[in-house]
Amino acid sequence: MTDIVFLYVTAPNSETAARIGRTLIEEKLAACVNIHAEMRSVYEWDGKVEIGLETPLVVKTTVESAPAARDRIIMLHPHEVPCVAALPVSAEGSNAAFLEWVSETTSA
Repeated sequence: MTDIVFLYVTAPNSETAARIGRTLIEEKLAACVNIHAEMRSVYEWDGKVEIGLETPLVVKTTVESAPAARDRIIMLHPHEVPCVAALPVSAEGSNAAFLEWVSETTSA
């Protein structure tokens, strides 16, 4: 494992995703945020099956900055229970120079 994590986040639309991504970069809580194309999600909420559109983000950050990034995402997110999941990054198979860049670019 490395000291880098990717936070997987879903936002209700691309505008919210862009606002979250820009804030994380400006506040140096992430080195990069990838905002993907809108996707269809199927989930259960309040006892009902829902089908809706969401915009996924991948937030590239450090283990040290991840809690602050998570808290900021939750603060900016309009949903009651936003999806924010930390995915550890393994050094094996990763580009060491990229991992170093994420670490150097992100400050806790």
